[in-house]
Amino acid sequence: MQCTQNNHSHGSCLPVIREFTVADERSGPYGITAGGDGALWITLVHGGGIARLTVDGEVTTYDLGAPESGPSVITPGPDGALWFTRTADHRIGRITTGGTCAEFAVPTPGAGPFGIAAGGDGALWFTELNADRIGRISTDGEVTEFPLPVEGAFPSMIAEGPDGALWFTLNQADAIGRISLDGEIALHELPTAGAAPVGITRGADDALWFVEIGAGQIGRITMDGRVREFPLPDRAARPHAIVSGPDEGCWFTEWGANRIGHITPSGEITGYDLPVPSSEPHGITVGPDGATWAALETGSAVRLAA
Repeated sequence: MQCTQNNHSHGSCLPVIREFTVADERSGPYGITAGGDGALWITLVHGGGIARLTVDGEVTTYDLGAPESGPSVITPGPDGALWFTRTADHRIGRITTGGTCAEFAVPTPGAGPFGIAAGGDGALWFTELNADRIGRISTDGEVTEFPLPVEGAFPSMIAEGPDGALWFTLNQADAIGRISLDGEIALHELPTAGAAPVGITRGADDALWFVEIGAGQIGRITMDGRVREFPLPDRAARPHAIVSGPDEGCWFTEWGANRIGHITPSGEITGYDLPVPSSEPHGITVGPDGATWAALETGSAVRLAA
């Protein structure tokens, strides 16, 4: 494995990247998360399915019966099931660790649900790409929607913050949003025009970390709305998703550069080239084994560990 580092790199290099085939390249592994059953759960955005991958490489695939549904982001729910967005057919999906599926329609036509995360209120919160709304779905399927105060913002990923609110990226508004559990919304403009933020995660430092796919930067926002940005060595890397790691840093996918990146709390950045050519890394998570896992749209998942 080759490490790509900038002048501020901490100089360490993960020695092992292992690839696991999940599905054929037409299925498009996209979102990935760790389930409570000790396995990885992966959306197949082009195949209309969900894959379950054990840490030793055993794969089980569940067909949603809707090949054009576009399952995108997936997250563990408070009920022990996995919840995911179906962006193309405007539904929220639920799958138990035993493979039983359910679906719930989003009330707004053409909403395009995308990001999803569990909130501290026992519900799931999600973004609506096409409707400028944030949605909330209870575990029994009741949906509430909250309109944003801007149009054409393209709300993308969402994560619970240390303050108990949900924080989300506004891809086309170059902003980070916050919604309280009672629906109060605040927006924070980013310093960089054309930043186009996508992924967001709660860091170990009680701030939110996010990626700017348009500007090739990693951002950090504190609870009082202060933003700091860290340019990537490769500004054309197209960072897509980000997750907080066990080492207090964050890991992110570089979709346009075929790399996995790491940033420390102080902003030191390291990149790790993937062995799979043009693999299109998208979702990223910390697995049940403590390693970093990423979904590759060309049909695989990769595990990075010492």
